[in-house]
Amino acid sequence: MKPALYLVAMGALVMDSSPQCTKQLLSERFGRGSRTVDLELELQIELLRETKRKYESVLQLGRALTAHLYSLLQTQHALGDAFADLSQKSPELQEEFGYNAETQKLLCKNGETLLGAVNFFVSSINTLVTKTMEDTLMTVKQYEAARLEYDAYRTDLEELSLGPRDAGTRGRLESAQATFQAHRDKYEKLRGDVAIKLKFLEENKIKVMHKQLLLFHNAVSAYFAGNQKQLEQTLQQFNIKLRPPGAEKPSWLEEQ
Repeated sequence: MKPALYLVAMGALVMDSSPQCTKQLLSERFGRGSRTVDLELELQIELLRETKRKYESVLQLGRALTAHLYSLLQTQHALGDAFADLSQKSPELQEEFGYNAETQKLLCKNGETLLGAVNFFVSSINTLVTKTMEDTLMTVKQYEAARLEYDAYRTDLEELSLGPRDAGTRGRLESAQATFQAHRDKYEKLRGDVAIKLKFLEENKIKVMHKQLLLFHNAVSAYFAGNQKQLEQTLQQFNIKLRPPGAEKPSWLEEQ
C-alpha cells in the first residue's frame, strides 16, 4: 500500500508523503528514530491541550446549567400563571394565591437576568475554546508536521553524509542538503509562530476569564441573595441585553 498523502503522526498533520517522512514516522513510532525535542515548547503545548480539555468540561457544564435554568424559568412562569388564575377564581384564597403569583413573577424576572449572564459566560468560553485555542492548536499541528519532516530530511542527509563519496553521491548530497535546509527553515519559522501564539493566547485567556469569572460570580451571588438591583447592574456592567419575554430558546441575551 502506498503511503497516504496525509499521515496522522502524534497529533500532527504530515503533508509530506515522501519515503523519508514515512520512514521517520515509523521509526519514531517504534522508538528507533532520532527526534528533535524542544522541551520547553512541548511542555507549553501539552499544557494548552490539557487546559483546553478542562475548559471544554466547563463549557459542557455551563451549557447544562443554561438548559436547567431555562426549564426552571418555564416551570416558574407556568406556576405563576396558575396561581394568578386561581387567585381570581378562589375568593377565600385570593390573597394567598396572589402573593405567590407575584413571587413567581419576580423569580422569573431574576431568573431571566441570571440566564442572560450565564449565556454570556458560556458564549465567551465557547469562543475561547473553539476559536482562539483551536486556532493555536492548528498552528501546533503544522509545527509538529514540520518537525517530523525536518527530522526525516535531517536523517536522510546524515545517512548520505556517512556513505561513500563519488560523482553520483555528491549530486544527491547537494540535493539532500538543499531539501534539508528548506525544511529546517520551515520548522524554525513554525516553532517561532507557535511560541508567539502561545504567549498571546495565555494573555488573552487571562483577560477573558478575569472578566467572565467576575461576571459569573457577581450574577450568581446576586441571584441567590435575591438582590434584583445588583443583578441588573451586573448585566449593565458587562453590556448584556436580555431578549424580550417570548423570545425563542436558547438565549435571553444579545451581546453588544
